[in-house]
Amino acid sequence: MPRPTTAQLAYGSCTVILSTLAMLLLSQTSSGVGITVIALSALALGLLVALTVPLPKPAPKPASRTVARSTASTTAPAPTPAAVESEAVREPVHERTGS
Repeated sequence: MPRPTTAQLAYGSCTVILSTLAMLLLSQTSSGVGITVIALSALALGLLVALTVPLPKPAPKPASRTVARSTASTTAPAPTPAAVESEAVREPVHERTGS
């Protein structure tokens, strides 16, 4: 499971604190059950906000690597030593003529 980002922690914490204060002031409750319900609902709301904060997108892969791989697969294989020797034999021989 990935760790939460700084933005997720900040948004979630602010949501919990502000929603708890707002609900307590608006409901004007003083009972223990009412405060518990408000606190739990504020925690759930803060968790929801923290999870819906957009995560940073992964960096795009460099295009140069993809191009290098695609061109490498289309090039001809390196010649074998036997092929190099056979080409060397095919070259014209320059001999001196006897005078």
